[in-house]
Amino acid sequence: MQKQNIKIVRKAKIQSELKSLKKELAKVKLEKNILEKCAGCLQTRTQVKFEFIDQHLSCFPVKDMCRILNVSTSGYYKWRSKTLSKREQHNLVLLEEIKKIHYRNKKRYGSPRIAKELEASGFHASEKLIRKLMKSASLQSVFKRKFKTTTDSSHKYPVAENILDRGFSVNNKNEVWVSDITYIKSSFRWLYLTVIIDLFDRTVIGWALSTSLSAKHTSLKALDMAITNSPVNNSPLIFHSDKGIQYACKEFINELSKYKTVIRSMSRKGNCWDNAVSESFFKTLKVELVFQNNYQTKQQAESSISEYIETFYNISRRHSQLNNMTILEYRKT
Repeated sequence: MQKQNIKIVRKAKIQSELKSLKKELAKVKLEKNILEKCAGCLQTRTQVKFEFIDQHLSCFPVKDMCRILNVSTSGYYKWRSKTLSKREQHNLVLLEEIKKIHYRNKKRYGSPRIAKELEASGFHASEKLIRKLMKSASLQSVFKRKFKTTTDSSHKYPVAENILDRGFSVNNKNEVWVSDITYIKSSFRWLYLTVIIDLFDRTVIGWALSTSLSAKHTSLKALDMAITNSPVNNSPLIFHSDKGIQYACKEFINELSKYKTVIRSMSRKGNCWDNAVSESFFKTLKVELVFQNNYQTKQQAESSISEYIETFYNISRRHSQLNNMTILEYRKT
């Protein structure tokens, strides 16, 4: 147990350092881009610098341009306000807040979630205005792509009935868990991502990334993490999945049967809507993360997915199914 705790601490430290390095790299790249654009006005009058900033509002954050050009942000806004109406001044400040949210969340948010983030920060603006300002600054959220999921249900293991029957709204934690497996493309081979989600607040409580589709590396590994993160108590718990061999095989059933209160449930054959929450998570993950990356190694993919799930999706992402609240906010309601 002590060795396991040491490994967890080391992993968390590495992930934290990696996150800091990525943040620093992004900052350096931004500065480099600004410097390339503003090289000709570094030694010019302040007004010329302000004019440069004004012309590049849709490209770079005001705060960063002011810092690199060695002028004050307040001075820029004061200069800008001389030619702007109160509404334009308000929209300019609002746009800066929108940009912060847009880039902080890696371009994953559209106007509804940005509106919720602004509201949480004390800014109130309609989605229509936010869309208009985003369009004027060429800010776009990452877009959806079609993708294919595959389930190997051509086996002779016994399967469970569809007990869940699309009852995706639950009132308590550890009442229903849903699980599924999807393909993740990398430059060297396919990877397989298994997740287990608690329907109560949509938390990903267990996951595993593997190069093998065996139950040992997919369903069993994700289940082990889920049990560790959210121990099963004496209340009934429905575990819902598709009819894939990873969930129907003896190894997985034997492990699940150790928990006497767990009730198995499986989707009907060929009906993805019976496991819509898992499918929805995979679509979100691929749109917001996977399609934006070209993974060269399994370690790179695992680090990226871990950061997305553990520090973004489970902590700060706003979920439409939770009235655009974060999971942490939803738990407090």
